[in-house]
Amino acid sequence: MNIRKAVITAAAPNQRTLPLQTLIDRDGVEKSVLRILIEEVVRAGIDEICLVVRPGDERAYAEIAGDHARRLHFVHQPQPLGYGHAVYCANQFVGDAPFLHLVGDHLYVSRNEQGCAQRLVEIASVAASAVSAVQATRESLLPYYGVIGGRRLPGQSGFYQVETVVEKPTPTEAEQSLIIPGLRAGHYLCFFGMHVLTPAIMGILAEQVTTRSTPADGKPAGGITLATALAELARREQYLAVELNAARYDVGVRYGLLTAQVALALNGQDRDEVLATLLALLAQRELGEKGLAR
Repeated sequence: MNIRKAVITAAAPNQRTLPLQTLIDRDGVEKSVLRILIEEVVRAGIDEICLVVRPGDERAYAEIAGDHARRLHFVHQPQPLGYGHAVYCANQFVGDAPFLHLVGDHLYVSRNEQGCAQRLVEIASVAASAVSAVQATRESLLPYYGVIGGRRLPGQSGFYQVETVVEKPTPTEAEQSLIIPGLRAGHYLCFFGMHVLTPAIMGILAEQVTTRSTPADGKPAGGITLATALAELARREQYLAVELNAARYDVGVRYGLLTAQVALALNGQDRDEVLATLLALLAQRELGEKGLAR
């Protein structure tokens, strides 16, 4: 499977400005979240990148992308009709090709020399199937993620056959259908925010878009979710999940940018300097608390 295209979604009302935020990357250079994501994609050998944005946002994204702007193709999601709909907006760009997909409000930190997207593309190319990156996540964070249910592949550490996908399940739902033997108690395999998807996903999303336009029960339709489409994909063709030797950081949650910045710094060239600064801050806090206690 030859993967030469990528889709980054950044059109959700609570997401659209996050890729414009700036951080200090692992090389000590100030970069936007978008630029870090583009470099992640380029490192995977992909040069064509579709950015799904709200109308009017493309200029800001092109400016912040700098020299990488030439790689970008912009498509619009005029209305916030759901995450799945945002991915579907890139259907003409994707055509009949497999593609890498990343969300615009996550950053990814690999624990080895190979980038997260690079590793995922490599796995999908060999497997010749859709593959989603997942991360074991504690139960309290289920409201933030899509979660897979399935089974471990024998003899392949960290690989899973996906059998179902549920978007933001309750703990009861997760316990009933999403427990995977071998994970720590109270942990589930949640999406990492990075997928390699086959063209079949666009056909499934097209069916959802049509159904939403003409709901059978006559009631207003909800947003189109990617999780529902991925659950259907698992029924139609081989669909795998893999735990990467990496971590994802959602910059859209409270203290998300701060957490992502610390993670980048502790995995970068300025690690010792940052550790020394953090230790100094903690020491100052402890001394202050002792002084107040006297």
